Amino acid sequence: MSSEEAQHTPEPDDRYGGYRSPLETRNASREMRAVFSERRKFGYWRRIWLALAESQQELGLAITNEQIQGIRAALDDIDFDRAAEHEARLRHDVMAHVHTLGDRVPEAAGIIHLGATSQDVVCNADLLVQREALSLVAVKIARVIDRLGTFAFRHRALPTLGFTHYQPAQPTTVGKRATLWAQDLVIALEDVERLRDGLRLRGMRGATGTQASFYGLFDRDADRPEQLERLVAEKLDWDPDQTWAVCGQTYPRLADARLLAGLATVAAAVHKCCNDLRLLANLREVEEPFGKNQIGSSAMAYKRNPMRCERATGLARFVMNLVGNGYDTASTQWFERTLDDSSNRRLSIAEGFLAIDGCLDILENVTSGLIVHEKVVESRLAAELPFMATEDLMLEAARLGGDRQHLHEVIRTASLEAARRIKEEGLPNDLLDRLKDTPEFADLSFDDILDPNRFVGLAPKQVDQFVRDVVEPIRERYGDALESVADLRV
Repeated sequence: MSSEEAQHTPEPDDRYGGYRSPLETRNASREMRAVFSERRKFGYWRRIWLALAESQQELGLAITNEQIQGIRAALDDIDFDRAAEHEARLRHDVMAHVHTLGDRVPEAAGIIHLGATSQDVVCNADLLVQREALSLVAVKIARVIDRLGTFAFRHRALPTLGFTHYQPAQPTTVGKRATLWAQDLVIALEDVERLRDGLRLRGMRGATGTQASFYGLFDRDADRPEQLERLVAEKLDWDPDQTWAVCGQTYPRLADARLLAGLATVAAAVHKCCNDLRLLANLREVEEPFGKNQIGSSAMAYKRNPMRCERATGLARFVMNLVGNGYDTASTQWFERTLDDSSNRRLSIAEGFLAIDGCLDILENVTSGLIVHEKVVESRLAAELPFMATEDLMLEAARLGGDRQHLHEVIRTASLEAARRIKEEGLPNDLLDRLKDTPEFADLSFDDILDPNRFVGLAPKQVDQFVRDVVEPIRERYGDALESVADLRV
């Protein structure tokens, strides 16, 4: 081996010598990483084996209390090295852990996984993980809604230039704009809660979903396999009525497609909010928090790049593009099942949750400390307001006896010239001065007509209603869980 080859060959214990997902090292929270950890997954497997053994004992199979107590005592005592050795030999992860648990509880080795197929364990454990992960996502969405509600109410009446087509439009308020971001997240929260509350266990169905193995175990008594399934669900703290009516070897993979689509809805809401904040940062109106020692650019020391919102949009884009995996997988499951779903699901579902978790932590951090530069907001609105005030000026002049069509032509001519000066000469907007110099508009009170609050309609009232009717119920529902603060690593 050359010196160059040696330089690039990592030592076996070098944690920096191999690839690690940025979702683990930079983005996802400790809580979400724990939900998708091997410890949590295999811990659920063992809890399913315990629930199965307890239920089979209750229904008359020859399983002893000693065997059940042994499994219960070993639920979290997992020898991962031993499991890896078994898997290297058996090339089967479920059987590797059946043997590992049997090694730990030899008196129960003969009844672990009795009558079950791998997906009786894997699918049901995956659903337990998904329920936990969706609950965590829901809490984090609620936190962002809470922060945006506070921000919206604080700036409920601060007029700001509105944009349609990213062109100056009728004014709104800073707070009203924030309610639009919050409302998107409310839609996302509704989707996530519906997904969580609508999850269905696969049930204990055997190799092709017919329950044939359990039917045989119970001497072809058709009632006891159904009783077994309900008992197992109850022991897993799951409503036994929330089980799929039928399945093949796995639960329907369209459920995964629906799950990924739900995460993509959250991602789209995050992306929209963060993109708007990035545009506002360019306008110097609203900025994300910026640390005292934070560096915006390695070359341009003056820069305050919106790096948190940029990172969130990048992660959100990743989540939105995972959706196709779910539909592709569901549509290519041949008959009762093919195994090509497994390798894809290990990536798409886990990484979808880890990425959306990172998005939401970033957005919670950003919305907790948004900076509004009110003078810039006022200045930009003031520069465009003369054009927007012309309709009110025309109506007021007409009310005082002017001819509307003639007034319209005076305003049109003056507006075109003012716009030309702004665009071609870079000069300030002098439209109002031009109108004041005309006999048609000389007698009007321009100050009253140009009050920005005249142009925001019911925006402040809408903010109050939104916070009261939409945000407050979410605050009440999630309570103390909203108090936690995201701890960003970068």
